[in-house]
Amino acid sequence: MKAAIPYGRQDISEADIDAVVGVLRSSFLTQGPAIDQFEQVVARYVGGEYATAVSSATAALHIACQALGLGPGDHLWTVPNTFVASANCARYCGATVDFIDIDRDTYNMSVVALEQKLAEAKRDGVLPKIVIPVHFAGQSCDMAAIGALALQYGFAVIEDASHAIGATYDNAFVGNCRYSDITVFSFHPVKIITSGEGGMALTNNAALHARMQRLRSHGITRNAAEMRSRDEGGWYYEQLELGYNYRMTDIQAALGSSQMTRLPAFVDRRRTLAARYNQAFSTSKWHASVRIPAQKSYGRSAWHLYPIHVANRRAVFDSLREAGILVNVHYIPVHLQPYYGAMGFKRGDFPNAEWYYDGAISLPMYFGLSDATQDYVISAVAAAVGEATRMTS
Repeated sequence: MKAAIPYGRQDISEADIDAVVGVLRSSFLTQGPAIDQFEQVVARYVGGEYATAVSSATAALHIACQALGLGPGDHLWTVPNTFVASANCARYCGATVDFIDIDRDTYNMSVVALEQKLAEAKRDGVLPKIVIPVHFAGQSCDMAAIGALALQYGFAVIEDASHAIGATYDNAFVGNCRYSDITVFSFHPVKIITSGEGGMALTNNAALHARMQRLRSHGITRNAAEMRSRDEGGWYYEQLELGYNYRMTDIQAALGSSQMTRLPAFVDRRRTLAARYNQAFSTSKWHASVRIPAQKSYGRSAWHLYPIHVANRRAVFDSLREAGILVNVHYIPVHLQPYYGAMGFKRGDFPNAEWYYDGAISLPMYFGLSDATQDYVISAVAAAVGEATRMTS
């Protein structure tokens, strides 16, 4: 194998390193001022009112569900084309999970399928308490349409925007929660910005914010206004509910704040790379064999991923790996995982997500990907697709 080209990776600058070193030399490694700073930076950037930084996007999804009161007997719907955390957060709360199939163009939640399933659920008396649309690969779902259905049917909306910081919808940044109750971001190293590990929940609702702040830290408050008994002194705190140790460290937050200064450049480069891929696969002799991701006019993707769709995916995947290109597949549909299969889900339940999965390959997409390396990837894809086509013709 040649030198490996990853499908995604972080880009760390000297300023990022200096920000982390500054915290290491400070008085606070955790529960200090860097957390509040990071929360404010992200909230101001995307136009949200309140932010809660946590240890991962999975943690953010969990406390978002809890803050909205999800529990046993409730139903949460999301898409099969996502990482398992988008569904697991419901199971952490004891709720039932179901799925909405995706749109074949955007690979995001199908509004048509959602509307149809809501009508059936209303008839059967099993409407969801929460719906989690996932902004797959960095492109926003049609949030105005989903928000309108939320008002009509009375469910809450959590945007899983783990792929989409820096993306826009309706000329505003994803994360402003105009059409949702809570938006969640991820800062894993392969995402658009990183804090090492980490996530954040944005909301415009002060009560939801206060509860998520408590839930991330054992359900404890030091706010006298929230206490059930008299404040006994400067040491006093109360546990108001069962919470978790989902705190982010100041070390991570400092890295995240520094990375936020580079977010526009990160997204601009990803958009340039996506345009180069689009041009190559739209004009090459293999364009009929490589389906590129469609984009809707209501927003601009942040391009966390660049997924193509091909025939004979295994052969193409193996050929690219052999060429040193560490392509990946996003995602195995959640309902096909054994854990969810045990609940009765099976192949055939969500045909669009299954069709997408059967041909999906995520190509390298990251800030440091050079034009020359991308050209090598494009040539390797053309060769792999051509060979796979000859094998099956």
